[in-house]
Amino acid sequence: MDAFLLELGIILLLLGALANVAGRLGLSAIPFFLLAGLLLGEGGLHDLGASTEFIEAAGELGVLLLLLMLGLEFSAAEFTTSMRRHAPSGVVDLVLNAPVGFVAGLLLGYEWQACLALAGVTWISSSGIVARLLSDLRRTGFRETPAVLSVLVLEDILMAVFLPLLVVALAGGTATAAAVAVGAALGVVLLVLLASRHLGHHLGRLLGHDDDEQVLLRVLGLMLVVAGLTFAVDASAAVGAFLVGLAIPSGTAERARDVLGPLRDLFAALFFLSFGLATSPADLAPFLPAAFALAMVSTLTKVATGAYAARRDGVGTRGRVRAGTALVARGEFSIVIAGLAVGAGYTDLGPIASGYVVILGILGPLLGRFADALAEPFAARAARGS
Repeated sequence: MDAFLLELGIILLLLGALANVAGRLGLSAIPFFLLAGLLLGEGGLHDLGASTEFIEAAGELGVLLLLLMLGLEFSAAEFTTSMRRHAPSGVVDLVLNAPVGFVAGLLLGYEWQACLALAGVTWISSSGIVARLLSDLRRTGFRETPAVLSVLVLEDILMAVFLPLLVVALAGGTATAAAVAVGAALGVVLLVLLASRHLGHHLGRLLGHDDDEQVLLRVLGLMLVVAGLTFAVDASAAVGAFLVGLAIPSGTAERARDVLGPLRDLFAALFFLSFGLATSPADLAPFLPAAFALAMVSTLTKVATGAYAARRDGVGTRGRVRAGTALVARGEFSIVIAGLAVGAGYTDLGPIASGYVVILGILGPLLGRFADALAEPFAARAARGS
Protein backbone atom coordinates (compact mmCIF):
# COMPACT_ATOMS: atom_id res chain seq x y z
CA MET A 1 0.00 0.00 0.00
CA ASP A 2 2.85 2.40 0.83
CA ALA A 3 4.40 1.88 -2.61
CA PHE A 4 1.02 2.39 -4.29
CA LEU A 5 0.34 5.67 -2.49
CA LEU A 6 3.85 7.00 -3.12
CA GLU A 7 3.83 6.08 -6.79
CA LEU A 8 0.35 7.45 -7.42
CA GLY A 9 1.15 10.68 -5.59
CA ILE A 10 4.25 11.26 -7.69
CA ILE A 11 2.29 10.52 -10.88
CA LEU A 12 -0.42 13.03 -10.00
CA LEU A 13 2.17 15.70 -9.22
CA LEU A 14 3.87 14.96 -12.56
CA LEU A 15 0.59 15.24 -14.46
CA GLY A 16 -0.15 18.53 -12.73
CA ALA A 17 3.26 19.90 -13.72
CA LEU A 18 2.81 18.77 -17.33
CA ALA A 19 -0.65 20.32 -17.52
CA ASN A 20 0.81 23.57 -16.20
CA VAL A 21 3.54 23.54 -18.87
CA ALA A 22 0.97 22.83 -21.57
CA GLY A 23 -1.20 25.70 -20.34
CA ARG A 24 1.72 28.13 -20.40
CA LEU A 25 2.46 27.08 -24.00
CA GLY A 26 -1.20 27.42 -24.98
CA LEU A 27 -1.42 23.72 -25.89
CA SER A 28 -3.64 20.82 -24.89
CA ALA A 29 -2.13 18.63 -22.18
CA ILE A 30 -3.04 15.42 -24.04
CA PRO A 31 0.26 14.96 -25.95
CA PHE A 32 2.20 15.55 -22.73
CA PHE A 33 0.20 12.88 -20.89
CA LEU A 34 0.65 10.38 -23.74
CA LEU A 35 4.41 10.93 -23.85
CA ALA A 36 4.62 10.60 -20.07
CA GLY A 37 2.90 7.23 -20.37
CA LEU A 38 5.39 6.10 -23.01
CA LEU A 39 8.32 7.07 -20.80
CA LEU A 40 6.87 5.43 -17.69
CA GLY A 41 5.49 2.25 -19.26
CA GLU A 42 7.06 -1.07 -20.18
CA GLY A 43 10.36 -0.48 -21.96
CA GLY A 44 10.44 3.21 -21.00
CA LEU A 45 12.64 5.05 -18.53
CA HIS A 46 10.74 3.61 -15.57
CA ASP A 47 8.23 0.78 -15.39
CA LEU A 48 5.37 1.52 -13.01
CA GLY A 49 4.25 -1.39 -10.90
CA ALA A 50 2.12 -0.72 -7.84
CA SER A 51 -0.30 1.76 -9.43
CA THR A 52 -0.70 0.29 -12.93
CA GLU A 53 -3.97 -1.56 -12.36
CA PHE A 54 -5.54 1.44 -10.66
CA ILE A 55 -4.49 3.77 -13.49
CA GLU A 56 -5.97 1.43 -16.13
CA ALA A 57 -9.31 1.22 -14.30
CA ALA A 58 -9.34 4.98 -13.68
CA GLY A 59 -8.59 5.57 -17.36
CA GLU A 60 -11.67 3.61 -18.43
CA LEU A 61 -13.78 5.75 -16.10
CA GLY A 62 -12.13 8.86 -17.54
CA VAL A 63 -13.41 8.11 -21.06
CA LEU A 64 -16.96 7.73 -19.74
CA LEU A 65 -16.77 10.99 -17.81
CA LEU A 66 -15.48 12.84 -20.85
CA LEU A 67 -18.44 11.68 -22.93
CA LEU A 68 -20.94 12.26 -20.13
CA MET A 69 -19.78 15.86 -19.76
CA LEU A 70 -20.07 16.40 -23.51
CA GLY A 71 -23.62 15.09 -23.45
CA LEU A 72 -24.49 17.53 -20.67
CA GLU A 73 -23.74 20.40 -23.07
CA PHE A 74 -26.68 19.54 -25.38
CA SER A 75 -30.35 18.62 -25.22
CA ALA A 76 -31.66 15.32 -26.61
CA ALA A 77 -33.93 17.12 -29.10
CA GLU A 78 -31.08 19.24 -30.46
CA PHE A 79 -28.78 16.29 -30.83
CA THR A 80 -31.35 13.98 -32.41
CA THR A 81 -31.95 16.63 -35.07
CA SER A 82 -28.21 16.93 -35.62
CA MET A 83 -27.83 13.14 -35.91
CA ARG A 84 -30.52 12.95 -38.61
CA ARG A 85 -28.85 15.76 -40.51
CA HIS A 86 -25.45 14.07 -40.28
CA ALA A 87 -26.30 10.55 -41.43
CA PRO A 88 -24.56 11.39 -44.76
CA SER A 89 -21.54 12.58 -42.75
CA GLY A 90 -21.35 9.14 -41.17
CA VAL A 91 -21.38 7.54 -44.62
CA VAL A 92 -18.63 9.88 -45.85
CA ASP A 93 -16.61 9.12 -42.70
CA LEU A 94 -16.81 5.38 -43.35
CA VAL A 95 -16.10 5.62 -47.08
CA LEU A 96 -13.11 7.92 -46.68
CA ASN A 97 -11.38 6.39 -43.65
CA ALA A 98 -12.03 2.64 -43.47
CA PRO A 99 -10.58 1.84 -46.94
CA VAL A 100 -7.30 3.50 -45.92
CA GLY A 101 -6.65 0.75 -43.38
CA PHE A 102 -8.01 -2.05 -45.56
CA VAL A 103 -5.81 -1.11 -48.52
CA ALA A 104 -2.79 -0.69 -46.23
CA GLY A 105 -3.38 -4.20 -44.91
CA LEU A 106 -3.47 -5.58 -48.44
CA LEU A 107 -0.22 -3.79 -49.28
CA LEU A 108 1.39 -5.25 -46.16
CA GLY A 109 0.32 -8.74 -47.24
CA TYR A 110 -2.27 -9.39 -44.51
CA GLU A 111 -5.23 -11.72 -44.81
CA TRP A 112 -8.62 -10.09 -45.37
CA GLN A 113 -9.62 -10.54 -41.70
CA ALA A 114 -6.59 -8.53 -40.57
CA CYS A 115 -7.30 -5.95 -43.28
CA LEU A 116 -10.83 -5.59 -41.92
CA ALA A 117 -9.44 -4.98 -38.43
CA LEU A 118 -6.99 -2.37 -39.74
CA ALA A 119 -9.89 -0.67 -41.54
CA GLY A 120 -11.58 -0.25 -38.16
CA VAL A 121 -8.39 1.13 -36.64
CA THR A 122 -8.16 3.92 -39.24
CA TRP A 123 -11.90 4.59 -39.36
CA ILE A 124 -12.89 5.55 -35.83
CA SER A 125 -11.73 8.69 -34.02
CA SER A 126 -10.96 8.77 -30.31
CA SER A 127 -14.04 10.03 -28.46
CA GLY A 128 -11.94 10.52 -25.34
CA ILE A 129 -9.22 12.61 -26.93
CA VAL A 130 -11.65 14.65 -29.03
CA ALA A 131 -13.85 15.35 -26.01
CA ARG A 132 -10.88 16.53 -23.95
CA LEU A 133 -9.55 18.59 -26.85
CA LEU A 134 -12.85 20.44 -27.31
CA SER A 135 -12.91 21.14 -23.58
CA ASP A 136 -9.27 22.27 -23.42
CA LEU A 137 -9.71 24.63 -26.37
CA ARG A 138 -13.09 25.88 -25.06
CA ARG A 139 -14.88 24.94 -28.27
CA THR A 140 -17.87 23.05 -26.88
CA GLY A 141 -20.10 26.00 -27.81
CA PHE A 142 -18.68 26.55 -31.31
CA ARG A 143 -20.94 26.14 -34.35
CA GLU A 144 -19.03 23.16 -35.72
CA THR A 145 -19.05 21.18 -32.46
CA PRO A 146 -22.48 19.49 -32.95
CA ALA A 147 -21.23 18.21 -36.31
CA VAL A 148 -18.08 16.81 -34.70
CA LEU A 149 -20.09 15.13 -31.95
CA SER A 150 -22.56 13.70 -34.46
CA VAL A 151 -19.73 12.03 -36.35
CA LEU A 152 -18.27 10.65 -33.12
CA VAL A 153 -21.56 9.20 -31.90
CA LEU A 154 -22.40 7.77 -35.32
CA GLU A 155 -19.02 6.04 -35.29
CA ASP A 156 -19.64 4.62 -31.82
CA ILE A 157 -23.12 3.42 -32.78
CA LEU A 158 -21.80 1.81 -35.95
CA MET A 159 -19.20 0.07 -33.80
CA ALA A 160 -22.14 -1.90 -32.42
CA VAL A 161 -22.37 -3.43 -35.90
CA PHE A 162 -18.69 -3.55 -36.75
CA LEU A 163 -17.29 -5.18 -33.60
CA PRO A 164 -19.56 -8.26 -33.61
CA LEU A 165 -18.92 -8.72 -37.34
CA LEU A 166 -15.17 -8.41 -36.79
CA VAL A 167 -15.22 -10.92 -33.93
CA VAL A 168 -17.10 -13.41 -36.10
CA ALA A 169 -14.71 -12.84 -39.03
CA LEU A 170 -11.63 -13.31 -36.86
CA ALA A 171 -13.02 -16.44 -35.23
CA GLY A 172 -14.57 -17.95 -38.36
CA GLY A 173 -18.08 -17.88 -36.83
CA THR A 174 -21.44 -18.04 -38.56
CA ALA A 175 -23.48 -15.21 -40.06
CA THR A 176 -26.35 -16.06 -37.70
CA ALA A 177 -24.20 -15.45 -34.64
CA ALA A 178 -23.13 -12.10 -36.05
CA ALA A 179 -26.72 -11.08 -36.81
CA VAL A 180 -27.88 -11.90 -33.27
CA ALA A 181 -25.03 -9.91 -31.70
CA VAL A 182 -25.62 -6.92 -33.98
CA GLY A 183 -29.37 -6.90 -33.34
CA ALA A 184 -28.96 -6.98 -29.56
CA ALA A 185 -26.38 -4.18 -29.62
CA LEU A 186 -28.44 -1.89 -31.84
CA GLY A 187 -31.56 -2.58 -29.78
CA VAL A 188 -29.94 -1.35 -26.58
CA VAL A 189 -28.53 1.76 -28.28
CA LEU A 190 -31.96 2.61 -29.73
CA LEU A 191 -33.66 2.04 -26.38
CA VAL A 192 -31.28 4.38 -24.58
CA LEU A 193 -31.64 7.03 -27.30
CA LEU A 194 -35.45 6.95 -27.11
CA ALA A 195 -35.37 7.11 -23.32
CA SER A 196 -33.05 10.10 -23.43
CA ARG A 197 -35.46 11.90 -25.76
CA HIS A 198 -38.77 11.23 -23.98
CA LEU A 199 -37.99 10.63 -20.30
CA GLY A 200 -35.66 13.52 -19.57
CA HIS A 201 -38.12 15.30 -17.26
CA HIS A 202 -38.43 12.20 -15.09
CA LEU A 203 -34.65 11.97 -14.89
CA GLY A 204 -34.52 15.58 -13.75
CA ARG A 205 -36.71 14.77 -10.74
CA LEU A 206 -34.76 11.58 -10.00
CA LEU A 207 -31.31 13.14 -10.17
CA GLY A 208 -32.02 16.63 -8.83
CA HIS A 209 -31.17 17.41 -5.20
CA ASP A 210 -30.04 20.36 -3.07
CA ASP A 211 -26.95 18.44 -1.94
CA ASP A 212 -24.03 18.33 -4.42
CA GLU A 213 -22.96 14.95 -3.07
CA GLN A 214 -26.34 13.48 -3.98
CA VAL A 215 -26.16 14.91 -7.50
CA LEU A 216 -22.66 13.49 -7.92
CA LEU A 217 -23.57 10.01 -6.71
CA ARG A 218 -26.84 9.78 -8.63
CA VAL A 219 -25.50 11.03 -11.97
CA LEU A 220 -22.32 8.99 -11.72
CA GLY A 221 -24.23 5.86 -10.71
CA LEU A 222 -26.71 6.20 -13.57
CA MET A 223 -23.90 6.75 -16.06
CA LEU A 224 -22.09 3.60 -14.93
CA VAL A 225 -25.25 1.47 -15.04
CA VAL A 226 -26.17 2.58 -18.58
CA ALA A 227 -22.57 2.31 -19.79
CA GLY A 228 -22.34 -1.19 -18.33
CA LEU A 229 -25.55 -2.29 -20.04
CA THR A 230 -24.46 -0.98 -23.45
CA PHE A 231 -21.03 -2.59 -23.07
CA ALA A 232 -22.60 -5.91 -22.07
CA VAL A 233 -24.20 -6.22 -25.52
CA ASP A 234 -21.02 -5.25 -27.38
CA ALA A 235 -22.13 -1.65 -27.96
CA SER A 236 -20.05 1.33 -26.90
CA ALA A 237 -20.07 2.17 -23.20
CA ALA A 238 -19.07 5.68 -24.29
CA VAL A 239 -22.34 6.01 -26.24
CA GLY A 240 -24.28 5.08 -23.12
CA ALA A 241 -22.45 7.71 -21.07
CA PHE A 242 -23.00 10.35 -23.74
CA LEU A 243 -26.72 9.63 -24.00
CA VAL A 244 -27.13 9.85 -20.22
CA GLY A 245 -25.72 13.37 -20.45
CA LEU A 246 -28.17 14.21 -23.24
CA ALA A 247 -31.13 12.94 -21.21
CA ILE A 248 -30.49 15.15 -18.19
CA PRO A 249 -32.49 18.41 -18.38
CA SER A 250 -30.69 21.76 -18.42
CA GLY A 251 -31.08 22.72 -14.74
CA THR A 252 -29.72 19.45 -13.41
CA ALA A 253 -27.13 19.32 -16.21
CA GLU A 254 -25.61 22.61 -15.08
CA ARG A 255 -25.32 21.35 -11.50
CA ALA A 256 -23.81 18.09 -12.73
CA ARG A 257 -21.20 19.91 -14.83
CA ASP A 258 -20.06 21.92 -11.81
CA VAL A 259 -19.88 18.89 -9.53
CA LEU A 260 -18.30 16.44 -12.00
CA GLY A 261 -15.86 18.83 -13.70
CA PRO A 262 -12.85 18.24 -11.38
CA LEU A 263 -13.52 14.48 -11.32
CA ARG A 264 -13.57 14.44 -15.13
CA ASP A 265 -10.25 16.26 -15.34
CA LEU A 266 -8.56 13.84 -12.93
CA PHE A 267 -9.73 10.61 -14.53
CA ALA A 268 -9.28 11.89 -18.08
CA ALA A 269 -5.62 12.65 -17.34
CA LEU A 270 -5.18 9.10 -16.05
CA PHE A 271 -6.82 7.73 -19.21
CA PHE A 272 -4.27 9.37 -21.49
CA LEU A 273 -1.44 8.31 -19.20
CA SER A 274 -2.69 4.70 -19.16
CA PHE A 275 -2.81 4.60 -22.93
CA GLY A 276 0.85 5.55 -23.13
CA LEU A 277 1.73 3.04 -20.41
CA ALA A 278 0.35 0.19 -22.52
CA THR A 279 2.78 0.93 -25.36
CA SER A 280 6.41 -0.22 -25.38
CA PRO A 281 8.74 2.13 -27.33
CA ALA A 282 11.01 -0.78 -28.31
CA ASP A 283 8.12 -2.74 -29.86
CA LEU A 284 7.02 0.28 -31.86
CA ALA A 285 10.30 1.04 -33.62
CA PRO A 286 10.18 -1.49 -36.54
CA PHE A 287 6.60 -0.55 -37.41
CA LEU A 288 6.88 3.24 -37.15
CA PRO A 289 7.39 3.87 -40.91
CA ALA A 290 4.18 2.02 -41.79
CA ALA A 291 2.32 3.64 -38.89
CA PHE A 292 3.54 7.10 -39.91
CA ALA A 293 2.49 6.67 -43.55
CA LEU A 294 -0.91 5.40 -42.44
CA ALA A 295 -1.26 8.36 -40.07
CA MET A 296 -0.49 10.94 -42.74
CA VAL A 297 -2.99 9.57 -45.25
CA SER A 298 -5.77 9.11 -42.72
CA THR A 299 -5.18 12.59 -41.29
CA LEU A 300 -6.15 14.02 -44.67
CA THR A 301 -9.21 11.80 -45.00
CA LYS A 302 -10.41 12.61 -41.48
CA VAL A 303 -9.96 16.36 -41.99
CA ALA A 304 -12.06 16.01 -45.14
CA THR A 305 -14.72 14.16 -43.11
CA GLY A 306 -14.96 16.89 -40.49
CA ALA A 307 -15.01 19.63 -43.10
CA TYR A 308 -17.87 17.91 -44.92
CA ALA A 309 -19.87 17.48 -41.70
CA ALA A 310 -19.38 21.11 -40.67
CA ARG A 311 -20.32 22.29 -44.15
CA ARG A 312 -23.68 20.55 -43.78
CA ASP A 313 -24.33 22.83 -40.80
CA GLY A 314 -23.45 25.92 -42.84
CA VAL A 315 -20.18 26.49 -40.98
CA GLY A 316 -17.54 28.71 -42.57
CA THR A 317 -14.05 27.75 -43.72
CA ARG A 318 -12.33 28.19 -40.36
CA GLY A 319 -14.97 26.13 -38.60
CA ARG A 320 -14.67 23.36 -41.19
CA VAL A 321 -10.93 23.11 -40.64
CA ARG A 322 -11.44 23.13 -36.86
CA ALA A 323 -13.98 20.30 -37.23
CA GLY A 324 -11.64 18.28 -39.43
CA THR A 325 -8.59 18.63 -37.19
CA ALA A 326 -10.67 17.85 -34.09
CA LEU A 327 -11.44 14.39 -35.50
CA VAL A 328 -7.87 13.41 -36.39
CA ALA A 329 -6.93 11.64 -33.15
CA ARG A 330 -7.51 7.90 -32.86
CA GLY A 331 -7.43 6.11 -29.55
CA GLU A 332 -9.37 3.69 -27.38
CA PHE A 333 -11.47 1.90 -30.01
CA SER A 334 -8.53 1.53 -32.38
CA ILE A 335 -6.61 -0.24 -29.64
CA VAL A 336 -9.58 -2.48 -28.79
CA ILE A 337 -9.91 -3.50 -32.46
CA ALA A 338 -6.19 -4.19 -32.75
CA GLY A 339 -6.34 -6.24 -29.56
CA LEU A 340 -9.04 -8.46 -31.05
CA ALA A 341 -6.86 -9.06 -34.12
CA VAL A 342 -3.77 -9.80 -32.03
CA GLY A 343 -5.79 -12.27 -29.96
CA ALA A 344 -6.78 -14.02 -33.20
CA GLY A 345 -3.13 -14.45 -34.19
CA TYR A 346 -2.45 -11.31 -36.27
CA THR A 347 0.31 -10.10 -33.97
CA ASP A 348 1.77 -7.42 -36.25
CA LEU A 349 -1.36 -5.34 -35.92
CA GLY A 350 -0.61 -4.59 -32.26
CA PRO A 351 2.52 -2.44 -32.70
CA ILE A 352 1.27 -0.90 -35.96
CA ALA A 353 -1.96 0.22 -34.30
CA SER A 354 -0.13 1.42 -31.18
CA GLY A 355 2.33 3.50 -33.19
CA TYR A 356 -0.48 4.84 -35.34
CA VAL A 357 -2.57 5.86 -32.33
CA VAL A 358 0.36 7.45 -30.50
CA ILE A 359 1.30 9.50 -33.58
CA LEU A 360 -2.25 10.74 -34.10
CA GLY A 361 -2.87 11.09 -30.36
CA ILE A 362 -0.08 13.68 -30.40
CA LEU A 363 -0.62 15.15 -33.87
CA GLY A 364 -4.41 15.50 -33.54
CA PRO A 365 -4.40 17.85 -30.53
CA LEU A 366 -1.57 19.89 -32.06
CA LEU A 367 -3.48 20.32 -35.33
CA GLY A 368 -6.58 21.21 -33.34
CA ARG A 369 -4.70 23.88 -31.41
CA PHE A 370 -3.43 25.55 -34.58
CA ALA A 371 -6.53 24.91 -36.72
CA ASP A 372 -7.36 28.59 -37.15
CA ALA A 373 -3.87 29.35 -38.43
CA LEU A 374 -4.02 26.36 -40.79
CA ALA A 375 -7.38 27.57 -42.09
CA GLU A 376 -6.22 31.10 -42.83
CA PRO A 377 -5.04 30.49 -46.45
CA PHE A 378 -8.28 28.67 -47.28
CA ALA A 379 -10.40 31.38 -45.66
CA ALA A 380 -8.54 34.09 -47.58
CA ARG A 381 -9.05 32.21 -50.85
CA ALA A 382 -12.76 31.81 -50.09
CA ALA A 383 -13.03 35.51 -49.34
CA ARG A 384 -11.39 36.40 -52.66
CA GLY A 385 -13.71 34.01 -54.48
CA SER A 386 -16.81 35.62 -52.99
